[in-house]
Amino acid sequence: MDDYPLLNIFWTMLYLFLWIMWFFLLFKIITDIFRDHSLGGWGKAGWLIFVLLLPFLGVFVYLIARGRSMGERDLKQVQENEAAFRDYVQKTAGSGGSADELHKLSALKDKGDITQAEFDRAKAKLLA
Repeated sequence: MDDYPLLNIFWTMLYLFLWIMWFFLLFKIITDIFRDHSLGGWGKAGWLIFVLLLPFLGVFVYLIARGRSMGERDLKQVQENEAAFRDYVQKTAGSGGSADELHKLSALKDKGDITQAEFDRAKAKLLA
């Protein structure tokens, strides 16, 4: 431990962190290139070649030229995922589900329209 002082450990960790962040940014830009529907095939190929052959300059220019639309595409994808999740939850737990049917059966039992035995049979049938 004497050969490697604490400050060198700090710098090594910082370089490792920056290296990982660089790859994260590079992969984020590459996925954004392929996710963009407004770019044609040649535009995607050009940006990809630019980003891969001259990575630092390519990423810098891409963020300047298309950074705003990159954020808009991220926001649009998040909204679409959220809407799909809400739709799934509504279909799964919404009308027609066993919880809704149990609630209706409970209301019928509370009104006196069905007996406790009928409620238990219908409940067992629903939950089976």
